[in-house]
Amino acid sequence: MAIKKQYLKSKPVCKVTFSVPAEEAQSVAVVGSFNEWNTEATELKKLKNGTFKGTLDLESDSSYEFRYVVDGNYVNDEQADAYAWNDFAGAENGVLNL
Repeated sequence: MAIKKQYLKSKPVCKVTFSVPAEEAQSVAVVGSFNEWNTEATELKKLKNGTFKGTLDLESDSSYEFRYVVDGNYVNDEQADAYAWNDFAGAENGVLNL
């Protein structure tokens, strides 16, 4: 899994690209505080090499909790900037610091 951050000079926005290698998966989505944890809001596209990829424009100077949903299972990104315990989920979420 990989997270790429590209800060824009013209706006206080960071383009964040999420990449999830999941060749056997049917669907992968990224959910988090930026999309109200909606599993259908940010589905990633499957590339020919089996990696799911998607880019979001997120506000700079912010922090977001997030996870991936791979075929219905919640998964953390090992490249997250940090982790935060979430009582509602009963698990840790990845943290993205921009």
